[in-house]
Amino acid sequence: MARVKGGKTSLKRRRNVLKMVKGYRFARSKKERAAKEAIVHAGAYAFAHRRDKKNDFRRLWTVRINAGLEGINGEFSYSKFIGALNKKGVLVNRKMLAELAEKSPETFARLVSKVS
Repeated sequence: MARVKGGKTSLKRRRNVLKMVKGYRFARSKKERAAKEAIVHAGAYAFAHRRDKKNDFRRLWTVRINAGLEGINGEFSYSKFIGALNKKGVLVNRKMLAELAEKSPETFARLVSKVS
């Protein structure tokens, strides 16, 4: 069987790996082994942080809704408001509620008065 030289393939693989770590610091941007390690870690962090981002936004929406409720008359806390919404059968998600509380407080106030 003839010997196969993998020069082209190796160079292409190395080039692609180093292209992925462009902008990284020190050995991670220059040496193939360190670059591969950096790519693996970056992928793991990206996967985990995509999930964390969802939690971060939910916390942000909660804070905005609560601030909007305090601005109206202080009769509702966040949890009581959400409970009242569910009892009345109002189907507005937290993202939209937070947007209403921030961008159009008068509409949010009307929604709160409808629930109370």
